[in-house]
Amino acid sequence: MAETYALTERQKKILRIVVQEYVDTAQPVGSRTIAEKYHLGVSPATVRNELAALERLGLLAQPHTSAGRVPTDTGYRYYVAHLLETPELSPAEKQAIRRRFEASRQEIDQWLRITTTVLAEISRAAALATLPQARRSHFKHVELVAIRDAVVLMVLVLEAGTVKQQILTLDRPLEQTELSRISNELNEHLAQADAEAVRARTGPLSALAQQVALLAAEIMEREDSHLSDRIYRYGLAQVLETPEFAEGESARRIVQVLEQRPLLEEILGSLITVQDVQVLIAGDGRFVQLQDLSLVLGRYGVGNKVTGLLGVIGPTRMPYGRTIGAVRFVSALMSDLMGQLYGFPSNRPLP
Repeated sequence: MAETYALTERQKKILRIVVQEYVDTAQPVGSRTIAEKYHLGVSPATVRNELAALERLGLLAQPHTSAGRVPTDTGYRYYVAHLLETPELSPAEKQAIRRRFEASRQEIDQWLRITTTVLAEISRAAALATLPQARRSHFKHVELVAIRDAVVLMVLVLEAGTVKQQILTLDRPLEQTELSRISNELNEHLAQADAEAVRARTGPLSALAQQVALLAAEIMEREDSHLSDRIYRYGLAQVLETPEFAEGESARRIVQVLEQRPLLEEILGSLITVQDVQVLIAGDGRFVQLQDLSLVLGRYGVGNKVTGLLGVIGPTRMPYGRTIGAVRFVSALMSDLMGQLYGFPSNRPLP
């Protein structure tokens, strides 16, 4: 949470300029540059005094005695909380993103690959996304397919889009027409049921349908007991080319965050209830592993039924405005697409 400071309007303007200039150039920002480029109507000496005041407040730092200033973590937090005007993506950019999704297969796997690619391109950082996860798994559809003799393939589809397959060996061979009849029976009686409800609804079912329903409940319970095995990532190579990660220690830190699953699960798990875009700068005192890193994360999904996270991780020197705008737009787009795919009404209008 950014602290509240009693800054003058000029100090706010200068802090905004320092952050934006430093994000663009990766070079400390001097008083003469500010006075001459931004025509504030004051001398470089006055700007220098304001920079010193912002430094005393802990919002700016001076890497070297003769250098200009750079934002501190606190300065970035104040900027994001109080000074940032989040720019919308242009209509042309939004249309181009929509077209990439429309040209893909209607599969969550493809959508999440596009999501991470788009976010990495816009933010110039690394992007990540998690598979949508049901708060509790709910039955959507089952299909029994004859393979040979008494061997049958059960294909179970959950409302989150997860597909589970299992081989069954029956007591006797059954024709595909009979297997399809049993599938229809299950689909009619178990629609939208969670594992507990599936078990409670087995009474009216035929003997084989009961066995399949109980197996489906077991699979759903296993699915509810662990997180998704898949976290999509893109853009690590490009973020390692930024000046912040030229040194080995900084590079190792971001690689560890992206590649060590327990750490990433801990971070993302603490943010899964985020409703709007959340910005986490240098760990916000919660995650020491995020020193020098910022995360911009948003939640996508349909209501409280199915949800996932997507966002960007990169240096604290990040174009926060465009990144937040991109994360917000793509999360709303993903929510809309999932609503269409699984027949849930989306409650999030596209920005």
